[in-house]
Amino acid sequence: MSNESNINEVQEPIIDAPPEVRQIIERVLQAEKDKLHMDKPRNINDDVLQIIKEVVQ
Repeated sequence: MSNESNINEVQEPIIDAPPEVRQIIERVLQAEKDKLHMDKPRNINDDVLQIIKEVVQ
């Protein structure tokens, strides 16, 4: 299996997800990226919870 097909297989559930789920995934990924530079990232769970609450409302 090629790398491209592996990537497509991994991304398929995200691409096929409802818009709200895609928005949550994108925002959580961005929140995680924003904390990568930190030695000890904190409050990511709180950030994820807040993102979910905002999207669900």
